[in-house]
Parts: sequence; structure tokens; C-alpha cells
Amino acid sequence: MTFRRKAQLVDEAGLARTITRLAHEIIEKNRGLEGLALVGMQTRGVHLAKRLRERIREIEGSAPPLGSLDVTFYRDDWRLKLKQPEVQATDIDFDIHGVNLVLVDDVLYTGRTVRAALDALMDLGRPARIQLAVLVDRGHRELPIRPDFVGKNVPTSIGEEVRVKMSEVDGEDAVWLVERVEEEE
Repeated sequence: MTFRRKAQLVDEAGLARTITRLAHEIIEKNRGLEGLALVGMQTRGVHLAKRLRERIREIEGSAPPLGSLDVTFYRDDWRLKLKQPEVQATDIDFDIHGVNLVLVDDVLYTGRTVRAALDALMDLGRPARIQLAVLVDRGHRELPIRPDFVGKNVPTSIGEEVRVKMSEVDGEDAVWLVERVEEEE
């Protein structure tokens, strides 16, 4: 299946501004940093969480603990879709019991990945609260999951996807709307 870029939704400067806004919203809603931690979902959610943490440090003078979470084996479709699952590290080196966690991901679509993340986090402990921060909410939810913090709402059609590019992984900072293109035989 091939995709072609349809439109750039966010450029490098826009991404930086969005991260700053999300950092302020997280601080405001949690009344500061006490008892707060960030957990990024592999892959781009981890990089987004790192950037949020650094922006929070710039704003507040200190930063919350940061962890990374891989939900590959918690997904309800990993056996069906992933012949060779690409498993990455879960690294949460702090006790999550009683903590206000902000789960960070790049794109929210059906909600199934977030459901898997909730299951994975519950296996690690019992946070006081779990909030969800996403860079892009593209709609089409299959589960009753709603983000607490949204960088950008992008209504999409079924044939479209939102691709977040981060310099740490992709060599550029941008958000693209792409569309499925039928391959000619």
C-alpha cells in the first residue's frame, strides 16, 4: 500500500509552539508538578514526552519523571497484524503508584493503542490518575477514549492518515496528512 502526502498540517515552528502550549496545559491542569510523571508511548510518543518534559523544565525550573512504554504485546491485534512484532523497551524507573501520569502519544485514532497502554500501566501499579496527551486527534474512535490534552484536531477520512515526523526518528519535524493511493498492476 502506498501513500502520498496531501497536506502539511504542522511545520517545525508549529510543532514547537504546540509542545509549548501542551506543556502549559499539563502544568495548569495538574496545578504544578507535584506527583506528576510523563510516560511516552513508543516510538514518537516517547520523543514527544521528552520534548514536553524539557519544555516543562524551562517553564517550571524542574521536570517530572519520564518513562517509556511499549504496548506491543498488550494490543488486541498483535498476533493478527504483526508477523514479526517490533518490540521496544518499556522503561519506567519510578513507582507509578499514587502518581498522576500523563500518557503521551503522537496520534489518537481508534483508541485501541491507548487501551493497550492502560492495561500495561495497570500491570505496573496503580496511578492516582492517568491523563492522555496527544499531538493529533484524527477521530474515528472505536473505544470510548478521549484525550485530556490535544495539540491539533484533524478530521480525516478512512483513506487518509496522519503522519507525525520527528527529527529524532525521521530527520524532520512536521505533521503530514497523507492519502492512500491505489497501486497500478
